[in-house]
Amino acid sequence: MLVFKTQRLSIRVLEEKDQKFFIELLSAPEIIKPVPQKEWSLSKILEHFKLAINAPKITPVNDKVIWGVYELDKDELIGLCAILKNDEQQREIGYRFRKKYWRKGYGTELTQHLIDYCFNTLNFQLITADVNITNTGSVKILEKFLKPMKEFYNKNDNCIDRRYILENKNTNSFNI
Repeated sequence: MLVFKTQRLSIRVLEEKDQKFFIELLSAPEIIKPVPQKEWSLSKILEHFKLAINAPKITPVNDKVIWGVYELDKDELIGLCAILKNDEQQREIGYRFRKKYWRKGYGTELTQHLIDYCFNTLNFQLITADVNITNTGSVKILEKFLKPMKEFYNKNDNCIDRRYILENKNTNSFNI
């Protein structure tokens, strides 16, 4: 099921066929190190996969959703995007891509359209994004669209994160 499209990407609800690449996106060292995400067991990854394919919509009860990112007209999962809540119960966006899809501009394209979707379809008034300050690729993407709000020690990931924020009124400058 299609959630939204960009110029080169389609964002869709995950399906069983996506499991192999979902596992890669949550376990490949080159992908999880910049986050930095602690290594998860295969059973924990599969548990998250089941939750992702069974919760395709944001609702008052379901405040976290993970969707698949695909190149237009292709069926191979190349990344994930998520909407969740941060530690202050604010809406947060996130994304990650398989390494062979890095440095193609997909992160920027996805982020721009994910912001538009959150504000114009889901009617969020504010969104945030947290990033490890050493994850320079994601920092560059987020700084194009959101404003840095604060830096803090992330105990779970043992790193310094920067929180970015954007209020709905700021979306008028996007040409989507």
